[in-house]
Parts: sequence; structure tokens; C-alpha cells
Amino acid sequence: MGTTAHSTGAAQSRAGSLLPRGTHSFTVGGIPQRYHVHGTGPVCVAHSGGPGIFWDYLRMPALEEHLTMVYVEPIGTGASGRLPSHPHGYTRERYSRFLEQLINRLGVPEVYLLGHSHGAFVAAHHALERPDRLAGVMLYEGAPVTGAEHSAEAGRRLEEFAARNAGHPGLPDVLAAFAAMSAITDDDSTVAVARGVLPSYFADYWGREEQFAPVREALRATYISGLDEKRSPEDIDDRAALKELNVPTLVIVGRHDVICGPRWGQELHRLIPGSRLVVLKDSGHLGHIEEPERFRDAVRDFVFETSGRESAAV
Repeated sequence: MGTTAHSTGAAQSRAGSLLPRGTHSFTVGGIPQRYHVHGTGPVCVAHSGGPGIFWDYLRMPALEEHLTMVYVEPIGTGASGRLPSHPHGYTRERYSRFLEQLINRLGVPEVYLLGHSHGAFVAAHHALERPDRLAGVMLYEGAPVTGAEHSAEAGRRLEEFAARNAGHPGLPDVLAAFAAMSAITDDDSTVAVARGVLPSYFADYWGREEQFAPVREALRATYISGLDEKRSPEDIDDRAALKELNVPTLVIVGRHDVICGPRWGQELHRLIPGSRLVVLKDSGHLGHIEEPERFRDAVRDFVFETSGRESAAV
């Protein structure tokens, strides 16, 4: 696929792993791919979740003090372009091909790849299929499978969340938003459902609502169907393949996560040779917001130890 490029932002020295900060874009096969660079240090490419959730909820200022964070706007969202088949066709393979082009453009020998939620499924696929330029991969709130087994576990975890919050006036709206997921057909309903379910994505949303409400209000999304170009669902089962993964891997999971909870983090850890597991005990699905210092320490230490750099404690 041919590429063209342009960028905005103050230029930095190319020495070491420094990249030009700011907002950048390039074109792959006629489709714009936009990304944002912040921080200094080893390069870490971050792929957000959904699919369809805009990138900015994943901003990690604490990590930017130690790493060059490259935040991808996945195709189909934000200012990145849409596929001709939109809202269909956004498979892991498609996202991985765009990631490959982005990593090549950065001009550094190797990068770390961090994927959150659906982005963790993308990151796992990329590490399995295109590992050559990866120094390491972080699977943050991911799972080895989708489908009925994953949905059943999420349903069980949602019941636990409902039991913990029985009687709270906000609970019926959260449960109604989950029930509306199957009826999503456009951007507006995607945003409404994403914001509606968000309290369940935190360990204690209502106890810290003043802090977390702005995250909920700022959440933006595009409707992406989850179907391939032939309108078939992309069913995932990476269990066999992950046993052969040879990229250094960090698995991060929140103890209270409803969608991709500890069961899946522990299974990823068991499957991937030599992986390390961090369980954030006071987090749900958004540990970089709920426990930013512990999240930062886990990622920074993984990067610095696997890259052979010395990590100064903060």
C-alpha cells in the first residue's frame, strides 16, 4: 500500500528515541491515518479500544514522563479515514496493517505496542503476525477469546457489579445501556451506550464521580459494526497461537473489570511464555485513570527492564 504524509507540531531532535511531538497523519491506500506524539523516551504505540472509541480517553500523562507515547486514532474514528465498507470491515488484520505502516514511518528500530480492550486483541494479533519491529507488547484489559464464552463471563461479572451496587439510583441506567448494546446502529447510539455503561467500567465510579464524570462526558465514538466486509462476525480464539508468542509481554488487568476481568488476564498470562501479569487491585477497565501511578510503574518498569535501560523510581 502506498503512503503519503504530512505533520504538525514542534520538531524535536531525532537523537535516541525522540520523535516530533504533535499531531501527524499519513495516507495508506487513500485512507488517512492520524496519530499523536507526546513525551520522550522509548517509543510506545498505544491503540485504543471499542472498536470505535476515540483515542483521547487513553491519554497517559504519567507515562509521557518516561516514554514517547504514540497514540493512534484507529481508522474509522476521529480524523482518521473510513473504509469504503464503513461501518464494516474493521478487522484485526486491517488495523494491524495500518499499525505496520505507522511503525515503519516512525523510523526507530523497535517500538513497544500497548493495546487497551479491543485494542489488546489488535495488539495480540499484531504481535503474532508482525513481531519483527516489536520490543514488547502490553495487553491491557484483553482476553484470548471473544464469542459466547467471553459474553457469559461478562454477564456474570455484570451481575456481581449489580449486586455490589444494588439500590444505587444510577444502576438501572447502566443495566439499560447494556441491554441497548445489540440495538446500536449509528454514532449517536454508540456514544449513548458507551457513556451509559461507563460506571461499570470503574471499580468505584459513584464513590469518585466528581473525578470520573468528566471522562464519561468527554467520551466520543463512531459506530463500527464488528463485522468484516462480508458482514460476518470476527470470532477470535487466540489460545493456541499465544502459546507460541515470543515477544516480551506484559498483561495488565483490573481486579474489578466487568468486560475483560481477571479470569482473562490470568489466562493470557498462563498462555504466553515468559509473560508478566499485573493486577490493579483498585481498578476496573480503566486502570490508567483509576490507579495512574501503579499503572505507570508497571509499564515503565516493563519497558526499561526489557530494553536494558535503568529506570529511576518516581
